[in-house]
Amino acid sequence: MDIQEILIPELQQEAALTEKFLRRIPQDKMEWRPHKKSMNIRELGNHLAEIPSWITGTMEMDEMNMDDYKPTDIKSVDELVETLRKNASEAEASLKKSDKEYQKNWKMIMNGETVMDMPKIKVLRSMVLNQIPHHRAQLGVYFRLLDIPVPATYGPSADEDL
Repeated sequence: MDIQEILIPELQQEAALTEKFLRRIPQDKMEWRPHKKSMNIRELGNHLAEIPSWITGTMEMDEMNMDDYKPTDIKSVDELVETLRKNASEAEASLKKSDKEYQKNWKMIMNGETVMDMPKIKVLRSMVLNQIPHHRAQLGVYFRLLDIPVPATYGPSADEDL
């Protein structure tokens, strides 16, 4: 089995689950945060919608300089969903590569220093794809604190049956 045959269905599943979560964000709570050190819901939603673009960046480039990085700043739930879908579609296309491409090294550079240098497959597995359920779970905690039903993900939630 090729690597892309493993990663593409995983990305599709994670994007679909993430869309369920993004659609539950109340527009009137976009600036809410559970703690002063936490991202607000808008920032967290932006981060989730953006993460699939990191897949594309990993697969289409051999290094990325983060000095000029600016996170997305979308204000509406509908735009978050559109951005997630667009980024996931582009990411899926970028994953359609030979296993040899996944073995190439990828570097992240900040302030002239290499902060990460590892094979693309390791970047995708350990640094990118794992970010999606991590931050989606974080959003689930926000929902719980706001008494918003948490969507089912890998099994039922206390708020909804599969």
